[in-house]
Amino acid sequence: MLVTGGAGFIGANFVHHTLRNHPEYEVSVLDALTYAGDRTTLSQVAADIEFVHGDICDAAVVDRLAADADVIVHFAAESHVDNSLRDPEPFVRSNIIGTYTLLEAVRRHGCRFHHISTDEVFGDLPLDGAEQFTEGTPYDPSSPYSATKAGSDMLVRAWARSFGIAATISNCANNYGAYQHVEKFIPRQVTNVLRGQRPKLYGAGENVREWTHVDDHNAAVHLVLSRGAVGGTYLIGSGDERSNKQVIRLILELMGHDPDGYDHVPDRPGHDLRYSNDTTKLRAELGWQPAYGDFRAGLAATVDWYRENEWWWKPHKEATEARYQVLGR
Repeated sequence: MLVTGGAGFIGANFVHHTLRNHPEYEVSVLDALTYAGDRTTLSQVAADIEFVHGDICDAAVVDRLAADADVIVHFAAESHVDNSLRDPEPFVRSNIIGTYTLLEAVRRHGCRFHHISTDEVFGDLPLDGAEQFTEGTPYDPSSPYSATKAGSDMLVRAWARSFGIAATISNCANNYGAYQHVEKFIPRQVTNVLRGQRPKLYGAGENVREWTHVDDHNAAVHLVLSRGAVGGTYLIGSGDERSNKQVIRLILELMGHDPDGYDHVPDRPGHDLRYSNDTTKLRAELGWQPAYGDFRAGLAATVDWYRENEWWWKPHKEATEARYQVLGR
């Protein structure tokens, strides 16, 4: 199994999950180690994997690794909306050109291919409704990030239809858990509190996200790999929806602080209102159920992880906050 982006948040957790639960796989990781990739995330399993420092846009490297792979799981992507608003170019390069490069290698070597995507490709939903995204929801991306992920999804579908590659796609809700970069919402707020700083809330904080523990997400990906219909798409999500304001208040409560002890900052341009995935297909066809059905318990465990692993996140914190300061957020 080749895992692209395996030193990033979800990809690294996927590598750990695979080694714990699927010893039938020999795992190789390809990662460019951009600011969001951290090889120390894989330090505990370094002896059990092959690690290649390389770029998914490098056709020679990708071809060599694909030639030895039975399965490729494609996590590698630029993924932070704020960064895509500041500079879209790396998102076009990694998410579009990188996916194309992988698909061409898959076409040559006949690997099974699974593409990790996001529910952000669908745009957003009304705050006051009960609507949900489904596998058939039309794409309506709002940011350069989600637009490039939508484009990569379309490439995968086109290569499956035109060239017959054995591909599947999953579109996931917001993930949380260990090893998530401190630029992201939950770890940014947790690490701010740990450093004695007040958390930051975009706008009024009414935007709603569906939060899925990273281990539940990765268990779902393995089900799609083993039992999913080739050519199919599966939405992944816990069903637990929270406004950003509710999440930040819960973080403060779990950390023993006043739930109102946060600051409002200017909202993100084009900030999607609400995401919600209908995961009937994943649950009914593949029998998936989230192990972390209780968001409060999962968030408490995540807070504990960041409290106990300052060595991992502290080197990234100063640069991250400097970038946010430039944005005024």
